[in-house]
Amino acid sequence: MKERNINKTNLLKSEVKEVLEINIGNPSPLGSSITDNGVNFSVIASNAEFIELLIFDSKNAINPCIIFKLDSSHCSGPYWHAEIKGLKKGALYGFRVHQKYNCDSNYSKKILLDPCSREITGWDIYNRENACHQESNLNTCLKSIVCERDKFDFDNFPRPKHSWEKTIIYELHINAFTKNLKNVETKSQESSFEKLIRKIPYLKDLGVTTIELLPIFCFDPNDAPNGLQNYWGYSPINWFAPHFQYFTNSSSEGSRKEFRKFVEACHHNNIEVILDVVYNHTSEGNKDGPILSWKGFDESLFYFIDKKKNFQDVTGCGNTIAANRGLVRRLILESLKCWANELGVDGFRFDLGIALSRGENLIPLLNPPFFEDLESDPELTEVKFISEPWDCGGLYKSKDFPAKNVFTWNGYFRDDSRKFWKGEDDTAWNLSSKLQISPNTYEGKNTYPKSINFITAHDGFTLKDLVSFNNKYNFSNREQNKDGENHNNSWNHGVEGPSNDLEVNSLRKKQQRNLLFTLLISRGVPMLLMGDEVGRSQGGNNNTWCQDNSLAWMNWNEKDQDLELLAFVKKLIRIRKKLSKFINPMNKSSRENLPEIYWHGTAINNPDWSSWSHTLAFSINKSSPILWCGLNAYKKNINFCLPKSTSKWLKIIDTADYNITEPKQISGNSVDLESRSAILLISKKIYETSIKND
Repeated sequence: MKERNINKTNLLKSEVKEVLEINIGNPSPLGSSITDNGVNFSVIASNAEFIELLIFDSKNAINPCIIFKLDSSHCSGPYWHAEIKGLKKGALYGFRVHQKYNCDSNYSKKILLDPCSREITGWDIYNRENACHQESNLNTCLKSIVCERDKFDFDNFPRPKHSWEKTIIYELHINAFTKNLKNVETKSQESSFEKLIRKIPYLKDLGVTTIELLPIFCFDPNDAPNGLQNYWGYSPINWFAPHFQYFTNSSSEGSRKEFRKFVEACHHNNIEVILDVVYNHTSEGNKDGPILSWKGFDESLFYFIDKKKNFQDVTGCGNTIAANRGLVRRLILESLKCWANELGVDGFRFDLGIALSRGENLIPLLNPPFFEDLESDPELTEVKFISEPWDCGGLYKSKDFPAKNVFTWNGYFRDDSRKFWKGEDDTAWNLSSKLQISPNTYEGKNTYPKSINFITAHDGFTLKDLVSFNNKYNFSNREQNKDGENHNNSWNHGVEGPSNDLEVNSLRKKQQRNLLFTLLISRGVPMLLMGDEVGRSQGGNNNTWCQDNSLAWMNWNEKDQDLELLAFVKKLIRIRKKLSKFINPMNKSSRENLPEIYWHGTAINNPDWSSWSHTLAFSINKSSPILWCGLNAYKKNINFCLPKSTSKWLKIIDTADYNITEPKQISGNSVDLESRSAILLISKKIYETSIKND
């Protein structure tokens, strides 16, 4: 039995009846894992001289009941490991890492979270300030919890596996989406995930196939300036544990079980779950930030640090994870597999994902090893991957994103759609390329460009605010309105903010329909922002990352919802899903036999690409025209000539006449488009075979 230190006072207090024993243990798997004899621990600490494993008897304990010292006999290369005989599920623990003499930073007094902790506790006594600098944080430290690693029940709750062709994503913040529910809809002690289960019928009725959750990795709510709270969670302290605030107090040590039930409910209702994940940086910040986990184990391994010992930052958050390094990549992949295989998650969206392609000195790599490992891992083959193709260091790769199977957010689609409907010059040609999946942006190796299209997202204006404000109003964030995006391509339509002018409000509503129409009639994978379907406003705040209040919450009061817009969105989604093989065809092997897009203007086959053009029309042809779409962003009504179809044209969508309940047959060879409106026509034959019999 190896050396151990026992705090006898706490040992008696916790009524431990037998002394735990330490064995050498195994380097795999990483983290804490339950064995036949007890619990195995394994961590990465490539520069450690020795490590202390501290066992606590309660979540608020300020002293450990037992301390085990791991000497070199517990070290296998960069891995430190030990098996504690007699320890059980639910045990609380932390580490102190003593680095070799050549280490520049001495964090040996800090109690560190296991980077692979699947549950975390100690929030009642946690103090972020005490985690900074080099002094001990023993009295206020967080603690890791030993827990199960059961696999998700895919036999009874299989993945929905929606094809990209038919995928429609709904981005939401778990707490903001459920915070404002009526009391009659929820029980007083329900968690955010239990509440969300109750709203699955709403999501199904809306028609979305996939929900994308803003970060649910455990984060520090105190990681915010000026006395505010970090609400969005883009600042993880761990990549394996769910965030404690999204679960009930009674289930603080059963969050994994509760999350599984949520995913099971989604799968049962044929809805996929995608997580927005942050692997590009952590809450530990720069050299002045807290020492919570990675820093204490080996900051020079996990982070990019220059020769002057400064943390290199292309994330805007003080540090950048060194995902080019093998040990770091292993930790990230272990995290992905934990969420995908143990908790049932169907996909991941990488925040600032292109930062993961950087190498030493932040140099972008042509073939980054992280994405090679990601796409070659057999345990992740059924999982969807999405990424932001940009970071805060100026790197932006859509055309040459370094992964074959990763879809990327298309910021160009967002910008050009907004500019077109705002009425700017030089926008018709740009929008045409976005409607057909941005061939200029996604050319080359991909037969089917992997574009996630969106008009709005969590980071920016909501749809209603986009048509109501020329300027952002982020004063409640207490940064003198300096935070948030300044270039929003928004238009208030003559009045800044809320208005009682009926004409202004009517135009704003029509513009919301125009933008949603553009999103859902385009090729690519559409993503909707939570609440846009009911006209949710954030009062002009385009960066609610620190607002746990009505600014960020979903509005569930029907009196304040735009129910006409909601009905319009449902209809649009239904039509897109029924016509997906024409609107958004996918053929991975070739483009042969795919429906073709033909461009028109007010005259057939004569598109107007001039800088002053504010109109656009196209038909989707399958030997002959079967769909026709017209967009008029001009201030006057315009007549468009129609290509000849094998059957009559039927108008099924008109953003100027959102109350269309039955298709209207078009008489003649042309159609009028009201100013700033869009319409969709379908051949009668296709309507009867694809939509009518639904």
